[in-house]
Amino acid sequence: MTRQSPAIAAITGLMMVPGLALAQAPPRTSWGHVDLQGVWDFRTITPLQRPEDAPEFLTEEEATTLEQDAVDRNARLWDAEARRTEVGANVGGYNNFWMDTGTKPIETRRTSLVVDPTNGRLPDLSPSGQERADARREYLGEHGADSYTDRNTSDRCIVGFNAGPPITPLAYNQNMQLFQTRDHVVIYTEMVHTPRIVPLYTHPVLTAGIRLWSGDSRGSWEGDTLVVETSNFNEQRRWIPLGGVSGGVYTTASMTLVERFTRVDDDTLEYTFTVTDPDTWTAPWTLSMPMRRTDQPLFEYACHEGNYSMTGILAGERMEELAEAGGK
Repeated sequence: MTRQSPAIAAITGLMMVPGLALAQAPPRTSWGHVDLQGVWDFRTITPLQRPEDAPEFLTEEEATTLEQDAVDRNARLWDAEARRTEVGANVGGYNNFWMDTGTKPIETRRTSLVVDPTNGRLPDLSPSGQERADARREYLGEHGADSYTDRNTSDRCIVGFNAGPPITPLAYNQNMQLFQTRDHVVIYTEMVHTPRIVPLYTHPVLTAGIRLWSGDSRGSWEGDTLVVETSNFNEQRRWIPLGGVSGGVYTTASMTLVERFTRVDDDTLEYTFTVTDPDTWTAPWTLSMPMRRTDQPLFEYACHEGNYSMTGILAGERMEELAEAGGK
């Protein structure tokens, strides 16, 4: 299995700060493993990357101010008069009712979810990653809606944009339910309802020729931490760490992922992952965030049934082409 990185060791220290300290022994299943089951909420206003002029941690006063600003913004948008959506605007943002980004920074008051590199920012793109990102941006500028295949996998309702793997906060439906048996774990995301079934026993990995949208996962226990290692991602998946990169950046089929789930206390599941993709970034990078237990059930996410945006995007592009051709 993968060795523990310096970033993971640093996270162990972070978990001992006020708000994440172990209050009691974590609950256990009848067969002795730590019980990770439940619905876990990963909303937060802490950004993926640290703003370049920000310190590593917020003061308590700064965190309180940011939380109040988020509450005030929601109230202002909820009370705003209805208006028509403008061309080129974020259609998903026309009504704040549909957004559920949370109002709180993470408990440590760290100013980024990225913990490695230590500057809280993603590594530089590798030469091949930069070349691919530039080419993708250029292509989408001219061919962003030639076909549904030009849209990303989230637009196409194949995978959820915040559901992963890896799981990252963004926009709405930010919940994950985890189930356990003696020899399997199921990680089930509210966004697009993707169930990832992870064996916890020696199980042959897939050959390189078999590629999956959510990759091929294998799990094991390191003490009381569940470790899930995933590879064999589909080349067409193109995972994008949204909220953290500019357009054109996405992962390749060579990406590997190591996730760690640690039950800190009754209400906190610390989620940490490390992405390695030398075809995209010059170094691996690690993100860590607490997920909070919730008694709320998962909501249905009827992506395909209500995916009017795809027909709208493609129909709009056809109308623009018709206008450019003089209506002929």
